[in-house]
Amino acid sequence: MSLFKRVLPVAFIMLAAASSARALDIDVSSFTLPNGMQVVVIPDHRAPVVTHMVWYKVGAADEPQGKAGIAHLLEHLMFKGTPKHPDGAFSRIVRANGGDENAFTTQDYTAYFQKVMKDRLPLVMELEADRMQNLELTDETVLPERAVVLEERRQRTDNEPTGLLSEQLDAALYTAHPYGKPVIGWMPEVSQLTRQDAMDFYAQHYEPENAILIVAGDVTPAEVKTLAERYYGPLKNKRPPVERKRSIEPPPNAERRVTMRDARASTPTWQRQYLTSSARQLPQREELALSLLAEIIGGGNQSRLYQTLTVDKKVAAYAGSWFSADQLDSGTFGFYAAPNPGVSVDDVEKGVDAILDEIAAKGVTQQELDASRNHMIASAVYLLDSQDALARMFGTALATGQTVEDVKNWERDLGQVTVEDVNKAARTVLDRRASVTGVLLPEVKSQ
Repeated sequence: MSLFKRVLPVAFIMLAAASSARALDIDVSSFTLPNGMQVVVIPDHRAPVVTHMVWYKVGAADEPQGKAGIAHLLEHLMFKGTPKHPDGAFSRIVRANGGDENAFTTQDYTAYFQKVMKDRLPLVMELEADRMQNLELTDETVLPERAVVLEERRQRTDNEPTGLLSEQLDAALYTAHPYGKPVIGWMPEVSQLTRQDAMDFYAQHYEPENAILIVAGDVTPAEVKTLAERYYGPLKNKRPPVERKRSIEPPPNAERRVTMRDARASTPTWQRQYLTSSARQLPQREELALSLLAEIIGGGNQSRLYQTLTVDKKVAAYAGSWFSADQLDSGTFGFYAAPNPGVSVDDVEKGVDAILDEIAAKGVTQQELDASRNHMIASAVYLLDSQDALARMFGTALATGQTVEDVKNWERDLGQVTVEDVNKAARTVLDRRASVTGVLLPEVKSQ
């Protein structure tokens, strides 16, 4: 079990894979069981394999005050057993049947998945349905797993200067909203989490009405419907859905800056993030305009950042940008760079700002838009090779307030974005009052 680490922003993966699904004419079906559990089926008959995922619409941003990290800890504890399948049996059974399994937690959702041969699909459905309502925990299982999570935090955040900087940037970007706290939690709060905290959180959120089942692979909608009705259909909702009550982030009116020095940092790095609306709050065309803007500015070796700062001026070892709108309540538009030896971070930041000022003043070109659009579509083709990407793109969309149609219409909507759409997006998002800039510097040793 591990926190979901982005290799590419999830929003980009979701959108790119959607294009490939359209190109390969994959039929995506969706239905809802009487208990409220939504089911999505994505046929992929290239191999007799299926990816089975259950997504719960609850994440770190839904945690009670003072219980930071409980969503992620519960993800770990979901493997600790039920009366029918005691501690560790879930993973042993999946592995014994030749399957892979894991889970991940984000701010807005928690997901569990297995990849197995087609004839093992009933088995993993039975296992997952069992632990949806029959989790059994003791202090003997909870406390050692809490120690595992604390060690995970030490390794991935506390011992990684870039991880600490990212954590501080989030804390500075959000003044009220719970996105400002890390998914893995703050060390003092995680160390105090109890078995009762986990069971309370489980009872409040792990219900069929709060879950989405995604099955991608060598199946038909009829096959999945029969199995879903058999294994998930009998589950009852034990309580009404818990309303997601989150503090509303006030409109930002002052840019923020975080400077961190760390002896473990070998080279300086620079980052900036801008607060944006989420995908569910933006019209599809506006969201895609932001995705294309990120691609034009810093999406690859033909982008403005790379060509100007790395190739022409040679001030940056690397530089890039990204846009992610895959959260329920907000998105982020970001930049990153690192100076070459002998170049200051200030010079790199000035170089980035000069490019952003030029785009704000003159806009992007049709040639840049066409090249970036083609690159996004081309990248999509390769992502579809993974059933996991297929399942994740729909799971992410549905768990964050979007629809199956939003995903399926990606390629059509991408083709409708104009230069003016992208330039309007740039004028809207590149507002320094809605940004936080972070600098990581090697600690200077005193003489």
